[in-house]
Amino acid sequence: MSIQWTLIAGVMYAELAATILMLIPFISPTRWHHIFKSRFLRSIGNMSHIYFKMFLLLLVLFFIDAIREMRKYSGELAEQSRGDHGHHLDAEMQAHMRLFRAQRNFYISGFSLFLWVVLQRLATLISRLAVTMADSEAAMKQAKSASDAAAQLLKQEKVEQEEDQQKEANVSNEIKELKEDKKRLEAERDAALKQATAVSREYDRLMEEHADLQAKLKMAEGVVESKKDD
Repeated sequence: MSIQWTLIAGVMYAELAATILMLIPFISPTRWHHIFKSRFLRSIGNMSHIYFKMFLLLLVLFFIDAIREMRKYSGELAEQSRGDHGHHLDAEMQAHMRLFRAQRNFYISGFSLFLWVVLQRLATLISRLAVTMADSEAAMKQAKSASDAAAQLLKQEKVEQEEDQQKEANVSNEIKELKEDKKRLEAERDAALKQATAVSREYDRLMEEHADLQAKLKMAEGVVESKKDD
């Protein structure tokens, strides 16, 4: 295997290992997102799309070259198979070997190209998933905070309602007590008025009796004085 195809094969193995590593479930998308946003990857992130396109173009060129060689050696092998097998046995074996190498290079470059696209797409999806998870977690925290605030407001409103009900109950009790006091005072007032009326009547009666007694006394004194004069 030549140097360039050895490098392509190494890239394919590296891509395969990276793809398997990124599909491991115990490494969360958030951890991968932090890795993608690390200082080293961020330093080359501004030029990453250029690197991706250049390497993708390079893989496409190797893939096309592998197809060209595979078609070339397939044609040579077909021509040799129509000729004399005795004289062209070595050439046919060489053609089979070259065709095998071309097919091997075709599969290596094809898998490298496919895994390169898959790896780039997988990294993009993992980053988006991590951002979505972070947004979802932030939304959940915000919703929980809003729920706690709403529960606190409802609790405070309930306490205020209970306080208002207690105040209304106290006011109602005070009004009831004032009404009872009013009735009691009215009853005492009526009793006092009745008692005052009775006292006034008794006073008038006594004054009348006193006046009668004084009149009788004056009459008695007049009778006694008239008798003395006789």
